Amino acid sequence: MSDVTRWWWIRHAPVPDGGRIYGQGDVDCDCGDVEIFRILARELPRDAVWVTSNLVRTTQTAQAILAADESERLRGAELRPISEFAEQHLGEWQGQERKAFYAARKVGTHTLWFAPASERPKGGESFEDLMQRVVPAIERLNTEHRGRDIVAVTHGGTIRAAVGFALGLPAQAALSFSVENCSLTRLDHLTAGGGEGLWRVVSVNHRPWSRTPAAEHLEQTPIAIDKA
Repeated sequence: MSDVTRWWWIRHAPVPDGGRIYGQGDVDCDCGDVEIFRILARELPRDAVWVTSNLVRTTQTAQAILAADESERLRGAELRPISEFAEQHLGEWQGQERKAFYAARKVGTHTLWFAPASERPKGGESFEDLMQRVVPAIERLNTEHRGRDIVAVTHGGTIRAAVGFALGLPAQAALSFSVENCSLTRLDHLTAGGGEGLWRVVSVNHRPWSRTPAAEHLEQTPIAIDKA
């Protein structure tokens, strides 16, 4: 029989960023839509290990989910910050006006992210760099919590890295996945004997609230568009 370690990845809530790139900047998010968090809380397992990144927006999102848990199934969860799960550091691009940056870089036509996976902005890191720090942390937590449920409230780039790792994709291909704010991505790690284990992809960018009236504005607002 295999031990199954279930990863429940959630991207943080929308950031009211004024149209500027924030990357690894430590900015607050908007957790005002309680119904979104109430629905997420119903999706998540009891007795899970909860981790966030070291950036405040992931802690705020996790706390909003726990506070919205009407059944109290998630009571007692403790949040553990994992610095390796922070968003990509975009260096000198952080703080720039996003619309102008996208137009100049042809984001959405020539690239699906701020830059190709191998490009490292001055003072920052590439998406390949991000994958190289995220993957060892996933492997470490797989070992520490084998057979458990792990709820990981992190970032779009971090979750793409996890999906790319699970599927054995090159970094550039991992950028093809859409990961929206508050969406849920489920990845299972199956381990038997002394093998390295197998990954099973259960869902990517699942939005369990998407048919509820409370979420209509989240689907329509530009804040919900994948960005950092």
